[in-house]
Amino acid sequence: MKKLFCLLFLAAFGVGTIQAQDFQFKADDIDIPYKKYTLKNGLTLLVHEDHKAPIAAVNVWYHVGSKNEKPGKSGFAHLFEHLMFNGSENYNTDYFQALGSIGATDLNGTTNNDRTNYFQNIPVSALDQVLFLESDRMGHLLGVIDQERLDEQRGVVQNEKRQGENNPYGKQWDYLTKAMYPKGHPYSWTVIGEMEDLNAASLEDVQEWFKSYYGAANAVVAVAGDINPEEVYQKVVQYFGDIPSGPTVERPEVNIPNKVNDSYQVYEDRVPETRVLFAWNTPQYGAQEDLHFDLISAILTSGKNSRLYKKFVYEDQSASSAVSFQSSSEIASEFIVYLNIKQGEDPKKLERELWAEISRFIEEGPTEAELQRVKAAYFASFIKGLERIGGFGGVSDILASNQTYHDDASYYKTKLNFVQDATVEDLKNTAAKWLSKGKHILVCEPFPEYTIEPSSVDRSKLPELGPQKSSKFPELQRTSLSNGLNVVLAQRAGVSTVIMNLVTDAGYKTDYLSSPGTAELTMNLMDEGTKDKTSLQINEQLQLLGATLSTFSDQDQSNVYMSTLKPSFDASLNLFADVILNPEFPQGEFDRLKNEQINDIQ
Repeated sequence: MKKLFCLLFLAAFGVGTIQAQDFQFKADDIDIPYKKYTLKNGLTLLVHEDHKAPIAAVNVWYHVGSKNEKPGKSGFAHLFEHLMFNGSENYNTDYFQALGSIGATDLNGTTNNDRTNYFQNIPVSALDQVLFLESDRMGHLLGVIDQERLDEQRGVVQNEKRQGENNPYGKQWDYLTKAMYPKGHPYSWTVIGEMEDLNAASLEDVQEWFKSYYGAANAVVAVAGDINPEEVYQKVVQYFGDIPSGPTVERPEVNIPNKVNDSYQVYEDRVPETRVLFAWNTPQYGAQEDLHFDLISAILTSGKNSRLYKKFVYEDQSASSAVSFQSSSEIASEFIVYLNIKQGEDPKKLERELWAEISRFIEEGPTEAELQRVKAAYFASFIKGLERIGGFGGVSDILASNQTYHDDASYYKTKLNFVQDATVEDLKNTAAKWLSKGKHILVCEPFPEYTIEPSSVDRSKLPELGPQKSSKFPELQRTSLSNGLNVVLAQRAGVSTVIMNLVTDAGYKTDYLSSPGTAELTMNLMDEGTKDKTSLQINEQLQLLGATLSTFSDQDQSNVYMSTLKPSFDASLNLFADVILNPEFPQGEFDRLKNEQINDIQ
């Protein structure tokens, strides 16, 4: 009991004296011993010994992701990840069931912009079975992919897309992807793809995708655990050695869009709170400034003492969460910051305050104390990850990812040195360089809340008719000209248009005097030319006057109809009269309209 008391006392005593400088990590002191082998077919094998427990982690990385897709073929990388869990030519059984039956844990496969990986932790006694299964789907898969299996997994992926988009803020990545990258950029479509592209995927498309990217030379196998490297190498040669290398894969170059101006986008979703998000284009994964942004992110939102959490969540209590992260990818990255704003708060005000905090960091940079705190947290997280042989952040994951992205499994040391050597001035310069450029502002607002009024309507019968209203027509003014033409004027107040209609008591019924169709052809020709104007000149003058003119017949009447504006009434009336009094009936127009009328009859 006495020893226990002393231990507790010392621990309590030490809490008050811990300072950031007490944790001085050195990147060069962190080492993951491994052996690297390259098979004749180009497959890279990385092996790390760890005899703490009789288990092994097998991590297989393929250097292919959504950025390798072509426009109109989005979603193929993720679709194929699903297909590769469905069984192979020599073990045509669901891989999740097969691996689960031998005690596999931390078992999954994932796809992102740049890679596809499959990983599992297993009892070391099952290593041969797992290597058999992984090699069988790498080298012996196409024989089991048929239309039925493709359709099944296509439906699974599409349902996964629907589920993701139906989550709160689920459309965020779709909007960001399209806003941050120009059309045609390898990152300008989402990893999960578009519904129409998935629907269009054929069996031949999928088979060609597999042949292009899943060869041995485009893969890294990392094995960590209670194993002997030479024995593992021999096993991998046995199971993987006969798999073809596959074609050479073209690697897109670093391509960071230069966003000059801010852009703004608002969308609605079924969410409880407004989210205000800022996003910037930033350097590629593994670059020195990429690691700087990991530290900047931690300073802004990691822990209660981080700047944005402390101000908006802890002190002001105007936001329920403050989040930032560097979304790193192989040829370009994004730095993202957002607040979830509590109900009742003013989103515009919080947006201004968020930008003010970012601007302050750009101008002043971090304090030395902030920098040392997040460095300690970064190294602690990395070192704790080394306790695990598999899973994200575990030893096999670290080795496989660095080999895949940087062609050097030890590149993690370079990144640790970037973190270790980062200064206050470095972070300030990186923030000023990239966060002063154009950003995309994405605002997600909750759907409006609607209510209904209580009903007092008796729906068992129609409502009674309301009081009748009498129509009001303009008073008609009449006169006759000396030639007997009757003139009727109906004046309307409040409108500046004038309508004229000459109506004659002769229509199709008078065709008996000539041939059927004569009345229609005659009226169609009326506005096709006068003594002084051609058809085109009449049309041009009508446009200048803002007027329309039509001539037509029905069963009993023929009409010349004009609509014009009050200021151009006099000139319009002159043109109206010219068409009525001086029709020329040109032979060319006659022939043209006669043929059109015959065509209409036919």
